[in-house]
Amino acid sequence: MLFNLKKFIGALLMPLPALMLLMGLALLLLWFTRWQRSGKTILTLSWLFLLLFSLQPVADRLLRPIESEYRTYRGNDPVDFIVVLGGGYTYNPDWAPSSNLIGNSLPRVTEGVRLYLAHPGAKMVFTGARGANTLSNAATAARVAESLGVPAQDIVILDRPLDTEQEAGQVAALVGAQPFILVTSANHMPRAMRFFVAKGLHPIPAPANQLAIASPLNIWDRIMPSSMFLGHSERAWYETLGSLWQRLKGAGETGAD
Repeated sequence: MLFNLKKFIGALLMPLPALMLLMGLALLLLWFTRWQRSGKTILTLSWLFLLLFSLQPVADRLLRPIESEYRTYRGNDPVDFIVVLGGGYTYNPDWAPSSNLIGNSLPRVTEGVRLYLAHPGAKMVFTGARGANTLSNAATAARVAESLGVPAQDIVILDRPLDTEQEAGQVAALVGAQPFILVTSANHMPRAMRFFVAKGLHPIPAPANQLAIASPLNIWDRIMPSSMFLGHSERAWYETLGSLWQRLKGAGETGAD
């Protein structure tokens, strides 16, 4: 119940739902009350922030500092485990396996497979509980890895964790004090590292799914509002809120539960 409540409140605080609610409030004020100036102010500011968050220069400027904390892993450290954290997913057996991984999940799995091929003998560990689907997040990601050539005997499924903190606890029971490669989205990596280090673990960060664009873009891509760049702003805001909550709980401090 608390997990679902946390997710619901977090979803409401994302830029698009929050700004749509403010716009709805503004319309109510304009249509049904005498508070015309307040309604106009709220509507104007909501529209302006929605526009700004949908522009590439703004969105990627918000996201880039988070993603740039860890670089793409290109090392050859000997490891026994490559841990790939769960993300968005669904499960439809009629779809191609990779189509069941939504948003950030597929790049995490493909980066994990790349690292698996570079580390013969390692085990791939997938995490994530079952939501409204018949398969767990971890099992769905594992099927994608198998479809890409990873043998089933080299896959470990941890299908109980609901969030990153629980994932760290489950991985701790599996890998102990030995170093391992940790794969998650670049924007999620700083918060994930704090959770795992707090459990006394020794993760080697391997960020995937980098989103903030630093390479040249066409001018129309930079000046036109886009749902893709609004998504970048949402990721920056989501991770900022998550880090604030993590620090309030003390979960990012070494030795915390």
